[in-house]
Amino acid sequence: MYDTFIGLEIHIQLLTKTKVFCGCSNNYGDEPNTNVCPVCLGYPGTLPVLNTDALFMAYQVVGALKCKRAEAAIFERKNYFYPDMPKNYQISQFADPVGINGEVIFPFQGEEHRVRIHDVHLEEDAGKMIHAGDMSLLDYNRAGTPLLEIVTEPDLRSGEETEAFLRYFRTLVRTIGVSRGNMEEGNLRCDANISINTHGAGLGTKVELKNINSSRFVRLALEYEKERQIGIVEAGGSVDQETRLWNENKDITVVMRRKEESKDYRYFPEPDLPPYRPGEDFFRRVEESLPELPLDRQKRMEAAFSLTDEQASYLCEEKARADYFEAAVAAGSEAQHLYFWMSGDLAALVNKSGTPLEESRLSPEKLATVLRLLDNGAIHGPIAKKMVALLFEEEHDPEGLIAERGWKALDDTSKILPIVKKAVDANPSAAEQLKQGETKVLGFFMGQVMKETGGRADPETAKALITSYVKGEIV
Repeated sequence: MYDTFIGLEIHIQLLTKTKVFCGCSNNYGDEPNTNVCPVCLGYPGTLPVLNTDALFMAYQVVGALKCKRAEAAIFERKNYFYPDMPKNYQISQFADPVGINGEVIFPFQGEEHRVRIHDVHLEEDAGKMIHAGDMSLLDYNRAGTPLLEIVTEPDLRSGEETEAFLRYFRTLVRTIGVSRGNMEEGNLRCDANISINTHGAGLGTKVELKNINSSRFVRLALEYEKERQIGIVEAGGSVDQETRLWNENKDITVVMRRKEESKDYRYFPEPDLPPYRPGEDFFRRVEESLPELPLDRQKRMEAAFSLTDEQASYLCEEKARADYFEAAVAAGSEAQHLYFWMSGDLAALVNKSGTPLEESRLSPEKLATVLRLLDNGAIHGPIAKKMVALLFEEEHDPEGLIAERGWKALDDTSKILPIVKKAVDANPSAAEQLKQGETKVLGFFMGQVMKETGGRADPETAKALITSYVKGEIV
């Protein structure tokens, strides 16, 4: 009965070393107000100088989003007052953004969805307000850091689809290497515009949802707001155009302010920054720097390595993870076996240690060696798990470890049988249960044998010996 229209304004902080119009460090987490200077605080008489690294990254995003690029970077002043904006204006772009009319194709529920990009513009960020009790503190380290705003058309239709888009967009900017894309750290922020209308009637009155700090909260806020607007319309009322905040403690949206129009900001050309024309060499380097985009890579890896959509999506979620996978395959790993380890034991190690896989001591080549040793029977599963955990933390040669630690697989029946007999004879009650057909007890005996052999016993040989000995088939 109702159509829903959702558009986004996404802000990403760019990973430059210095701020966009001065030489102050652009480093997240430094002591408050240590990365400030007269330029980023807007002191009278100071002049901004464009950081071309920020512009390079902006054009990388423009290229990845298939936008029509601007041949010159032209800046304007956006006039407004906030306590964390000491200049009372923001250097931004309005009439001439760096890119317009692009698109993002992203996966959602097994299909490819398309969101059109209205524009991409480069601007400086404001500072940060920190509220502590009855005080509000100001940290200007963030003032002047390079911010790229990506404005979409209202092509999204649900909170769930929007969450999927944001997750893909985060992967996209991380793959390009222009932003950490971490919403919790504030280097990817999102405002969402939503309107509803009766089916076929086109756009309704939009409401802006501001400063939501996770993709999940974006979904929840949009789902709440959709139902709120439908409730107003069905009660005979009309939706006000306004800006609302998401209250994550109450799971509701609340009024923040009535929406400003662009005319309220009184944009005018930035008098201290002349248009910057990068030139063909600059644009050629931008194009050459763009990596394979996540969805393209996902589809290629599905075909090349016979992966499912879900498997390839997991690997391509992080560029470093996909790079690691392809390096390990190139070193000789079988793709499905490798995926099993990367999404299982290795993912657990990464989560537990907090060390990204690519920064661990376990190189793709060493992992490929461990899997080869496992496949050819030189080691068994429990030893492979031990070896992977050790290689993740310390520098070792996988094959050398087998000799050093005595980890060679134990397949000799004459050596495993005495251990089996010892375990069974020490647990007559469990042996009787197994004899009566309670197969769960087999796991108990397997654990005893593996403990005694340090995980070296061949599992199939051990199982056969346990079963035969309990049944009296061997003595």
